[in-house]
Amino acid sequence: MNYSLTKLKNGIRVIAVPIPGLSSATVTVWANTGSRWEDKKIGGMSHFLEHMVFKGSKKRPTSKDIFGAVDAIGGEINAATSKDWTNYYIKSRAPSLNEAFDVLSDMVLNPLLKQDEIDREKGVIIEEIRMHDDTPMIKISDLFENLVFSDTPLGRDIAGTEKTVGSVSRADFLRYRTIHYYPENLIITVAGGVTKAEILKLANKYFGALTGKKNPGTYKKYSSTQKKPQILLWDKKKEQAHFILGFRGEGRSYKNRYAEAVLATILGASASSRLFIEVRERRGLCYFIKSSVERYMETGYFATQAGVDTKRVDEAIKVTLAEHYDLASGVKPISQKELKKAKEFLKGHISLNLEDTREVCEFFGDQCLFLKEIITPRKVFERLDKVTIEQVLKEAKKLFRPERLNLALIGPYEDESRFRKLLK
Repeated sequence: MNYSLTKLKNGIRVIAVPIPGLSSATVTVWANTGSRWEDKKIGGMSHFLEHMVFKGSKKRPTSKDIFGAVDAIGGEINAATSKDWTNYYIKSRAPSLNEAFDVLSDMVLNPLLKQDEIDREKGVIIEEIRMHDDTPMIKISDLFENLVFSDTPLGRDIAGTEKTVGSVSRADFLRYRTIHYYPENLIITVAGGVTKAEILKLANKYFGALTGKKNPGTYKKYSSTQKKPQILLWDKKKEQAHFILGFRGEGRSYKNRYAEAVLATILGASASSRLFIEVRERRGLCYFIKSSVERYMETGYFATQAGVDTKRVDEAIKVTLAEHYDLASGVKPISQKELKKAKEFLKGHISLNLEDTREVCEFFGDQCLFLKEIITPRKVFERLDKVTIEQVLKEAKKLFRPERLNLALIGPYEDESRFRKLLK
């Protein structure tokens, strides 16, 4: 899978990934901004703006007009906000890419941001926040980052709070867009059954006239002072407890990230992983358990999430932690067979994901935003193939240490000391 990176005259970067033979294509617009760029008083602004671009634009003044235009080409439209990026995309038949560019550029570059729509959408987002709070499987991730990153932009919820959302004004949106939505801070990715020439022609047509000066909008880098295990409880009267047990890790450009990916796969990313077999299959402690790695620019973490019976949560945490330490200490050594299976699992899932043009845009767009080097899937596979057992074990020994350990837990619990004993 080949790609090209071109910079338009105004500074917008365009990644083109032609995939001959496909009848569909996805265009995604990325802004290098997210909730970690926000002041505390406007927490949730990035996410709120993502909502507002769907409420009316210069050419299509209502949400009905926007969605109607996408429905008219049989397309799919959506957006997402993270702590360090925001994106908007339309996926459609390749011959309809011009219309997709037209709609998407108008939304992103010319949102009306009407005050009555802002006021109405406040209620929608507040209900979204409440829905997350009532959904432990989702809320636990926010709670874990609240714990790991404390009261910093990385530790605050992407959606903000009911108070911050309720206080946002139209002037806040305009100021935020001026700071963050300038050409050099935007990326366009297009993947599918179109040529590079077609992609660049449309990018110039719909985004080439955008102007705006580079602004000093930035974020404060996170630096941890953690020296011992940390715990955060959310007392909820639920029939199931949800927890994330995790260890502080490294950032996006960490050179040994491929060994970490293999480590996460061996430990808990698949249905034949160590945690799945031990915690679910042998002990019947959970239905869902999974390990993964999350990264930001300068920091990250290795985390395992599970939903368990409230009465057996102590056992589940104890067993989960033991599997981490047993791997790192060599009590349960990694075999060559296990290593090979983990590598093939990762390569297989990457390949399956990249059959979707939206995922192709995600693959290349994320790298372009944050890494000095953009590599193809084939290069990723080559680097995974080079990972050794010794490298995986080295990462486990580095990560799985008490001074990096954090536990976030949702359930009918108030006594931290009960769980602190388990983390020693």
